[in-house]
Amino acid sequence: MSTESESAAVQIGESFVGSGVNAAHINTVLGHRDGPAGAAWATALASPSPGHVPFVAVLRPSLPVKPLTLFVTKAAPETDAHGTHIWGPAQAGVAAGVADAVAAGTIPARHADTHALIAAVWVNPGADDAEQIYRNNREATRTALANGAAGLPALDEVLAARDTPSNPFYTPKDALSA
Repeated sequence: MSTESESAAVQIGESFVGSGVNAAHINTVLGHRDGPAGAAWATALASPSPGHVPFVAVLRPSLPVKPLTLFVTKAAPETDAHGTHIWGPAQAGVAAGVADAVAAGTIPARHADTHALIAAVWVNPGADDAEQIYRNNREATRTALANGAAGLPALDEVLAARDTPSNPFYTPKDALSA
């Protein structure tokens, strides 16, 4: 039986791994099935929207990863190839990354059957290398979970970067001269 604070605790993580069209961007929400994360997990599974159909990540058919992980795509499949990259290498990478986190103790083994995980996953419609998609999603998932467990990023790091924001899609002109 979990304590009230364990049920309510939610770990939120983020990680971006790789570059170009095969990069992976993962956001994770991990928490007890009896708490807000479990409620969000069930609600998301029961509330698909056009192009965004959450599904349980599996290591192979009929072998879901634990803790049960809901894969939510951030980009609706634009082509058959894009859909295959989402449901194939990205999903396999997420499942393997979750298993890596359990094996490393980032997610305690005792949480495998008591916690639920949501992974919001970006797969670029232009992605073209299944092996790189798999590797990047595996590492991004593992890293997002580690970041969530450690409460990262540190607030000092966030505040230090506030005047120079950037991402792979945009860097403000004034950030370059700051």
